[in-house]
Amino acid sequence: MSQHKAGYVNIIGKPNAGKSTLCNALVGEQLSIITPKASTTRHRILGIVNTEEYQVVFSDTPGIIEPAYKLHESMMSAVRDSIDDADVLIVLVDVTNPDLNEEHLKLIAAAKSPVILMVNKVDLSEPTKVAKVIKEVSEKINPKEVFAISAINGVNADSLLKTIVNYIPVHEPYYPKDQLTDRNTRFFVSEMIREKIFNNYEKEIPYSTEVIVHDYKEEANIDKIYAYIIVERDSQKGIIVGKNGEGIKKIGMEARKDIEAFVQKKVFLDLRVKVEENWRKNELKLKRWGYIE
Repeated sequence: MSQHKAGYVNIIGKPNAGKSTLCNALVGEQLSIITPKASTTRHRILGIVNTEEYQVVFSDTPGIIEPAYKLHESMMSAVRDSIDDADVLIVLVDVTNPDLNEEHLKLIAAAKSPVILMVNKVDLSEPTKVAKVIKEVSEKINPKEVFAISAINGVNADSLLKTIVNYIPVHEPYYPKDQLTDRNTRFFVSEMIREKIFNNYEKEIPYSTEVIVHDYKEEANIDKIYAYIIVERDSQKGIIVGKNGEGIKKIGMEARKDIEAFVQKKVFLDLRVKVEENWRKNELKLKRWGYIE
């Protein structure tokens, strides 16, 4: 009988490379929100795949960015940590926008763990361009394996998992075998609400917004959820609320539908908008909301 294997597999890449889509596909559940906008993921989210033979703990990290706020610094700290503690590092590159700066490439090349290069969105590019990107990136990060994929059109998760398992160590499971993620229900509820804000608003509004679930009451037939949508300015509050409250009503209706599917019961959702000036630059608020340890 073969020994049990377990390991942390961390997925990194630039915003919009498709990290969340890939992670969700490999785990088989939607753990990370997906929107057409860049830098949607702010937290490091673990998704766990279990079989009798192995446990793979996938980590979806924020995108690699140049920090402009304290919030961005915490996001990049999560990326660096994910490189340091990975048993396997998946570097996801968008073939239509492959640029990673030299500092980030050196960071990846210095990783102690084996690197798997995945070039995404190959359905949107010519084969010669795909081959060129694979060659250029491979020369700089020396991957053990290379895959050309289209995450949005579906990936062969079984094939990828078999390859990944080859590189993780023999180890007992890190988490109970029935555990899917390290995050709680409140976290996923706040992410579902934030996803609706990203999908319904443009420009700076989604990036200036945080969602805090401040009360969650589970009852026999209904969950009662009370959440604040945090913005940085009064003008943003007006935009979120919308004329006659239509904006926040739309967010609430769309989010409630997803939350009910997630918790498998009726949901009462109360949304209020609060102004917290410059929260993205405020270290105390970022600590309170789980961005800084």
